[in-house]
Amino acid sequence: MGQLDGKAAVIIGASETGNMGQAIARRYRKEGAQVVVASRKAEKSAAFAKEIGAFSTACDITKKDDLFALADFAKQKMGKVDIAVNSSGLALGGPFLEFGEKDLDTLIALQFKGSFFFLQAMVAAMLDTGGSIIQLSSAVAQRSTTVDGGFDAYMGTKAGIDHVVRAVANQFGRRGIRVNTIAAGHTDTPMHHGNYAGDIPDWMKACFADATPMGRYGTCEDIAAAAVWLASDECFMTGEDMQVNGGLTLRRNPLKDDLERYEREWKPA
Repeated sequence: MGQLDGKAAVIIGASETGNMGQAIARRYRKEGAQVVVASRKAEKSAAFAKEIGAFSTACDITKKDDLFALADFAKQKMGKVDIAVNSSGLALGGPFLEFGEKDLDTLIALQFKGSFFFLQAMVAAMLDTGGSIIQLSSAVAQRSTTVDGGFDAYMGTKAGIDHVVRAVANQFGRRGIRVNTIAAGHTDTPMHHGNYAGDIPDWMKACFADATPMGRYGTCEDIAAAAVWLASDECFMTGEDMQVNGGLTLRRNPLKDDLERYEREWKPA
């Protein structure tokens, strides 16, 4: 018997192979939930849904109407929406003094406006039955990336929607709706690999192991395990930012200076 037997879940942002959204969807199916996966990449979502025995539909999180249509689609296929997970995101960065309006608009549309309307659509779908909404956030909403910056707008949009989550949780708790965030740290995902144009470099892994209390990179399975508990009836928590990042926020993100330390002290001969 799974922890989510009889539950109906919507997950947006599960199109890239091996990302957090897919890990959560796989785990939810394993725990007995019905699942709808959605993304702008409809063909990829459909292939993944077929693989795990889920439903799929196209949805552009930057379009409000798409998000309300997603909620309607989920109700048509599953009869209800008990769980909604927003795992979409974009690691768009650049020097602060050079960061342009187009890139800023892109991040705001995806990570603030889109996330805002996702919350709106899913709360509306849960008003009569209650449920759990989970927003994938980041440790950098509380802790800066490096002293050199580079992801200022990313951090700001994540922090902004975190506060909206708290407001929505406060307003709709009496309707049986819980709203929480999961703050990941450096996690082995396709998006993170993309930041390094391939494999995560050895110096970053070594520096991160030194900087984080639990001494390792996070995995998508770590995030999925947290998402199961947040979605389950055992969860008596709302309006919180669950720090699933190995204790990163107790210390700091690795700094560029750590590369020199790696070369000097840790690099294998």
